[in-house]
Parts: sequence; C-alpha cells; structure tokens
Amino acid sequence: MNELVEQARNLVVDAQSVFTSADDADVLRGSLERLDGPLRVAIAGKVKAGKSTLLNALVGERLAPTDTGECTKVVTWYKDGHTYQVMVHPRDGSPAVQARFHRDEGAIEIDLDGRDAMSIDRLEVTWPSSGLRQLTLVDTPGIDSLTESVSTRAFEFLDPEDNDTPADAVLYLMKHIHSSDLRLLEAFHDDSVASPNPVNAVAVLSRADEIGAGRLDSMASARRIAKRYGQDGRLRRLIQVVVPVAGLLAETAETLTQWEYNSLKQLADFPAAELDPYLLSADRFVEAKPETPLTSLEREQLLARFGLFGVRLSMALLRRKVAESSAELSDELVGRSGLVELQTILTTLFVDRSDVLKARSALLAVERMCNVDPTQEGSQRLLLAIEQIMAGAHPFNELSTMAAIRSGWVSGKPADLGDLERVLGAGGTAPWQRLGLDESAERDAISTMAITELGRFQRLAESPFTVHDLGMAARVGIRSLEALIAANTSVAT
Repeated sequence: MNELVEQARNLVVDAQSVFTSADDADVLRGSLERLDGPLRVAIAGKVKAGKSTLLNALVGERLAPTDTGECTKVVTWYKDGHTYQVMVHPRDGSPAVQARFHRDEGAIEIDLDGRDAMSIDRLEVTWPSSGLRQLTLVDTPGIDSLTESVSTRAFEFLDPEDNDTPADAVLYLMKHIHSSDLRLLEAFHDDSVASPNPVNAVAVLSRADEIGAGRLDSMASARRIAKRYGQDGRLRRLIQVVVPVAGLLAETAETLTQWEYNSLKQLADFPAAELDPYLLSADRFVEAKPETPLTSLEREQLLARFGLFGVRLSMALLRRKVAESSAELSDELVGRSGLVELQTILTTLFVDRSDVLKARSALLAVERMCNVDPTQEGSQRLLLAIEQIMAGAHPFNELSTMAAIRSGWVSGKPADLGDLERVLGAGGTAPWQRLGLDESAERDAISTMAITELGRFQRLAESPFTVHDLGMAARVGIRSLEALIAANTSVAT
C-alpha cells in the first residue's frame, strides 16, 4: 500500500479513539472506506450543462437520466460492483432501502416509491462497469435551478464548510465564466489542508460543439476558447485545466447502435447537393422533403442522439470513407468529441494522483474534527501528526506549491513558473510528462533531461536575484527532480 495512504489510515484509526460520538464515528469510518475505494469524482455545473450526458460518456453506457425528472434533483453515486442495485439514502438518517428500477434501451429509471426528492440524501447506483473501476462518479443537481432547494444541493455536497465533502475531486461543466461557477468552485476548495488546491478540479467547456453553431470547425473554436479561459486569473487559481468536450456526441459515440450507423450511411449515400441544404438547421433536417432518406421521426431521433454537429460530422466521415463500419465511426466520433483528451487528463491528474487526493481527504476530515473542538483531549496531538505528515510528504508539498503558483503567490518569469509547474506534475506525474518529453522517450533521454532541469532549477534557487518565494518553490521542484532521477536510476540497475 502507498506509504502516504498508510499514514493517513493510521491517523484516522488514532482519531477513532479520540472522537467517539456516533456522528464522528460515521465520518471516520467513511474516511477509512474511501482510502480503500476508487477516487470519488463529482460532476457539477449549471442546469442543462450536460452533466449526466458526460457521465454516460465516461462510463460508456447510458445510465444517468438526462431529462428533468425527480432523480436529477438528487445527488446520485455511480460505482462499480458485482450486482445491479440502487439504494436510497434518506436525509433523516434512517437506514438505506433498496429501490426498484428498470432499464430498456436508455437510462436507468428509478422508482422512488412516492418519496419526495428533497427527502433523499443520495442515491447509490451499483453497476458492473469497467468505466467505474478507477473512478466513482457522482452526478450532482444543477446549480442556478429555478427551484432554490434543488440549486443548493450541489453546494451542500461540495462545500466542506460544515461537513466533510465526499468528493475527492470535481469535474465542473461550464459554458462561460459566470459568478455562480466561481462560487461553487471556491466552495469546493477548503482553506486548510489543500489551501487552495486547484489540482483536484478540472473545468469542462461543455456542449463545445454548440459554440461554433454546429459547424465542422466547432471543436477547433472551442479549444481556442478553452485555452483563453484556462489563462483567466479568476479561474486559474481554482482549476487545473479547461477541456472542451462535445458531451452529447461523446455519449452517442460510446453507445452507437447499428441502426444509427445504417441510418447515417443512408443519408451519406444520398446526393450531397440535395441533402446539405437540409443540414443548415435542425428544423430543416427534420422537415426535409419526403424523398430524403428516413422518415421525419427517424431523422428527429438521430438529431436527439447526435445533435446537428454530430450529424454533419458523421456525414463528412462517411462520405470521405474515413469510417466504413459502426465501430470505425464510433472511434472517430469519440476522438473528435474531446472525450479521449478528457479521459487522459482524468488519468494523469486524478487517477495517477489518487493516493494523494484520498489521503488529503482523510487528513482534512480529521483536521476539521480537531478544529471544531481544539480542547478535546487528543486534538492537539492529532493536529501535530497531520502537520508532520504534510511536512514530510513531498506530494503534498507539490500540490501546495502548484496552488501557490496558480494563485499568484509565487512571482517570476512566466517561462520559469510554467516549467516549474510541469516539473511538479501539473500535466501528469509520469517522468516524461514532468520533463516535457514525448511519451516514447527512452530512459537515457529522461535521465539527461532530468539532470539538465535539475541544474537549471538549482541555479534558479541559489541565485541572489531570485525572490524568496520563487526560490522556495524551485527547491520543491528540485526535490521532485531528484526523486525522478533516483527512481530512473534504480530502474536502470
């Protein structure tokens, strides 16, 4: 087991002998469970931002309902398991009960048995899925809902002000930088153990294909906007990166049916000069003349699944024979939707750092208990132990240093700060990612670059012209490089 996780586990076990109330015992027991389980990633955003659609794309199945039914008003957990099961956890603390559900071709439909959504704390959906083995995904109600009680559910879930937030990291869906977006992201960042910690938050420029009005170059436009948002000072201190994703296209591509492929192929084989005028708008496409392939209802079904951008893109891929089967079309659409890039980022920033993020969550839970009652016998001892773990665990130093750079607390040349972030693991923790090399880089190339970077940051840290904060940050980068060199050397021998 990872040493950091083991230290956090020992601290939580120690805290169980200090905090013995029923509520505290539940929190600490939950902390131990999350250390053993997959990383918990919450998906949050405004109403109709595409949260459930993106969740389905990440899972690779249509599980989460994407309509406005009662279940979308409840925090819903999706986790891997050996059985198919839905559990309802009431808000009044009474025992969880199993719910009936059914599923035809679409999302799971859960029977709440007359319960009001506001009386339910959360739903837990257990579903055997390879897409849920490394990450437990949590679908949260939309913020800025017309119903205030629904709108506050996401804030209650993510804000650790009064309670330990169950989420280790967050995917935040947004279309613009709005004050409500910033408020929720600020709420998610506690002000203690991870002060502040943008590395456990990623923003998704959702429904990215709509930015370019469904044109074939929509994703290119979305990438430029995402890059600009990622450089915004207000957002930069709260999130790690902004990724554009066409969520509907990603979900459909992952769940593409043979009927849909055959239908698109019929359209693609129809003369382009006759079909393309109907692709100018959704209404024109649905109401095309009778001799156009498919019925208006079938074209409407395609539009609901692909969106206008997805239909246009599929036409282009099929006509150019880039894709000549349903599997090939699925792969092409997934790649062009932005989903692969997001999955890579989730792996490099969340999964590869899961031990650090889970340990941080456990330490934060204990720290909060200690701060609620600092006079409690054992509280000061636990706080000292947390401080010692934080000081001795280099991954935490990397996180806090990245946060300091992102927040503007460390000043220096943009090139130096950018390279320092990279060395600290801002773009991923693999050696080639820390060094800015290609994934295929060999061990000798890694060693050479690491030694070069080490010398550079040593000179930066020791220079009399380097300000104190930058010098301290550079020393954290030096330790990261020394560890990288040592690990690379041990592999070589």
